[in-house]
Amino acid sequence: MIRTPATSPDAQAALEIVTHLQRYFVTQLDALSREAFEAVEWFRDEGLHSGGVRYEARDEAIFNRASVNISQVHYNDEPDKKLSSATAISTIIHLANPHAPSMHMHISWTQMRDGKGYWRIMADLNPAIPNDTDKESFFQMLKTAIPTHYKEGITQGDRYFFIPALERHRGVSHFYLENFHTEDKKADEALAQKFGEAVIDSYIMIVKNALQTHPTYNNDERQKQLDYHTLYFFQVLTLDRGTTSGLLIHNQNDIGILGSLPSHIERDLLESWKVNMPEIQQKLLTRLLDALPNISVVSVNTEVKKSLAQAVREHYKQHPKALSLQASGNTIPPTVDNHS
Repeated sequence: MIRTPATSPDAQAALEIVTHLQRYFVTQLDALSREAFEAVEWFRDEGLHSGGVRYEARDEAIFNRASVNISQVHYNDEPDKKLSSATAISTIIHLANPHAPSMHMHISWTQMRDGKGYWRIMADLNPAIPNDTDKESFFQMLKTAIPTHYKEGITQGDRYFFIPALERHRGVSHFYLENFHTEDKKADEALAQKFGEAVIDSYIMIVKNALQTHPTYNNDERQKQLDYHTLYFFQVLTLDRGTTSGLLIHNQNDIGILGSLPSHIERDLLESWKVNMPEIQQKLLTRLLDALPNISVVSVNTEVKKSLAQAVREHYKQHPKALSLQASGNTIPPTVDNHS
């Protein structure tokens, strides 16, 4: 099968940017590892509407779970669709060492049928064991990389990544720009690429320092990481609008969409948070728990991911209004409707 690209010049430019960022990041991640990341392709409608490729970590001594995914979905042949194309890089890195923080980055270009479009730009640092130096370093990078929109991005990020049921944020540094565009498309493209490169450089520096400073760790620190990974899992599957939208739009890349999930979680801890959730979200968490093996420490493997994806789809099919409880910045993008 062959992935057919979008015909729009703007979408083609966006694909070049995210492909560059993927290569740039994977090259640096490979340098940390004894085993290179492995490419895995997926196809939307057998490639007719494109698809994507993700690079997955294979060195379990260094990485708990890591995926660097790019995708492009288009409707060149379906002019009645509101959406013309969507092009993105979405990556999450979880390290095996609990002193090395996780990091999520998402940069995407969405283009509508009338040719207008916008960028979504996100990055967040997610440590199991917080380190003030890493936090300040990441904040300073954000301020330098995108100074004009720094305050707006931080404000939206803190809103998006807040977990009401736990009264805390997912991580320690969050940046999120939704519906970003100016009159200068080339400047916007340059900003998106510069931002991505800056996030990658900053994160690689943080990880290298963590691995050098803390080459070993104990069982208590490993437990802190397992607890945090459970929280990460909870936020992604109950609140993250991007993940939910991806699962609702189609079922052709479930494993890639859920590539953000860590390798293991603690089932009892996850279940203990249900009492703090709105009733309709309690039903979602119940479905997710039913999709998990009934053991204390759960391996989030491929089969579990497939079950979780189906649980999410079944919940929102039965309770479509529950989407209003998903995380958002200042605006709510009509992602699912755009693909209708």
